Amino acid sequence: MATQVAPEITINVPSAVSSLALGPDDALCVGSDDGSVRWYNLPSGRVSRAIKALGEEISSIVWSDPNKDGVPNVWVSSGHRVFSFPVASHKMISSIEDATTVLDIGEDEEDLVNELSLKENGKCIAFGTDSGSVGTVDLSSGIVSRMKSGHTTVCGCVKFVPDRPNELLSGGFDSALLHFDIGQGNVLSRFDITAPPPTGGVSLSPPFVLSLAISTAGLLAASTADGRVWLGGGGEKRPVAQGAKKKRSRKWEGLREEEGVWVPVADGPIVSVAFRDDGRLVACSLLGTVTEFNVSRDAQGKLEAAKRWNAAAGSLEKVNAMSVSRSWLVLGGFSKDGKGIIEAWRDVADTSS
Repeated sequence: MATQVAPEITINVPSAVSSLALGPDDALCVGSDDGSVRWYNLPSGRVSRAIKALGEEISSIVWSDPNKDGVPNVWVSSGHRVFSFPVASHKMISSIEDATTVLDIGEDEEDLVNELSLKENGKCIAFGTDSGSVGTVDLSSGIVSRMKSGHTTVCGCVKFVPDRPNELLSGGFDSALLHFDIGQGNVLSRFDITAPPPTGGVSLSPPFVLSLAISTAGLLAASTADGRVWLGGGGEKRPVAQGAKKKRSRKWEGLREEEGVWVPVADGPIVSVAFRDDGRLVACSLLGTVTEFNVSRDAQGKLEAAKRWNAAAGSLEKVNAMSVSRSWLVLGGFSKDGKGIIEAWRDVADTSS
């Protein structure tokens, strides 16, 4: 019989949750649409620290790597700006004046930042904005660099390619995946997603790209507004037969369409995807359906995704964000009354009994 999966902790917050980031030692950083940020230490549901009045919705949060950063920070995007705050502070409630760095990222005040991604070496952050712009920030100098081309409309997600320090992937509401050389600012490859044929005369939402995840082995998952996830396996590092030598490719090949497979997940938008490890992918829909897949290859080497478990969110009316670790899966959004809700789920180690 399948294991029943359900939230272990439910936390109420005054305003809708817009972003989440799990950090070291089960620390959780939560951003809301009123511009506030709260820290929790799971499994406790008590606020350990907060930042107030950053002005606009907190669209993204990333933790710096404490092993690569002398003073660990969290980087927070709000409106067209990005802020950094020290993780350790004697203040229970901080404000914008306590930020150690403030960067204007958007091309103007209307060009909102949607997602941040931290480079593996901790020295650079990537961003995507409402104008479709994709770029990076050198954290030592604060210099902002933009790619020479971007999306024709909103760029909602960005991710650095693991083990490829100069390569960056972005996804947009133009249904395109763009793969960049950040040193040159050029597009190395792209994949334009098309909508599947209507079924039963019903046309679903356009295949806007809503979320990206890349495993440490280079396997790509891209979720769309029409309820699907594309697994791109062209850039995955795979075992080599004994005695054989595999030459490292000049660039990541994760957008090769012939190396990918579509996985239907839900009837509505898939707002977030994340790898727990190279073979475990979690996806969450806007209406709170959470599904975990085991991703593997068949005897012919073709990618396949087997559903491991799925479950429905408890009190969430709609989900805006998800963050996962080896211990926790956390969802954030709002309830029927519009107030913020956080649901934390323990990792499901085994779904068989």
